Amino acid sequence: MSAYATTDDLALLWRSMTADEITRATELLNVVSDTLRYEAIKVGKDLDAMIEATPVLATIAKSVTCDVVARVLMTSTDDEPMTQMSQSALGYTVSGTYLVPGGGLYIKNSELARLGLKRSKMFSIELDAGVYAKD
Repeated sequence: MSAYATTDDLALLWRSMTADEITRATELLNVVSDTLRYEAIKVGKDLDAMIEATPVLATIAKSVTCDVVARVLMTSTDDEPMTQMSQSALGYTVSGTYLVPGGGLYIKNSELARLGLKRSKMFSIELDAGVYAKD
């Protein structure tokens, strides 16, 4: 199975990449595409069949794939990426919040929802059932 996006798509939708980034992106595009397929299987859907039935979904799959790969490529591999960091002087305190604990790729729920793989569920609970006596 092919990836939902190419390195050319990634360069157009995100930015130009170095040779090392292109090599890494080529593999990541396949990994992300297969991960999206697996996420669809987990909810009882076939993403490739969905794309075939609704061709506009191919563009959304390309966009989501590029978003996830770009996020992975932006994550530092030299040291731990932090979104927030604080330091103190005389108390010798350093603390921070990591971008992705443990590293790796992640797909946001909003991205899965764009592909039709996550939906909000609505339900109601009758809180006063049987409490009031009828006259």
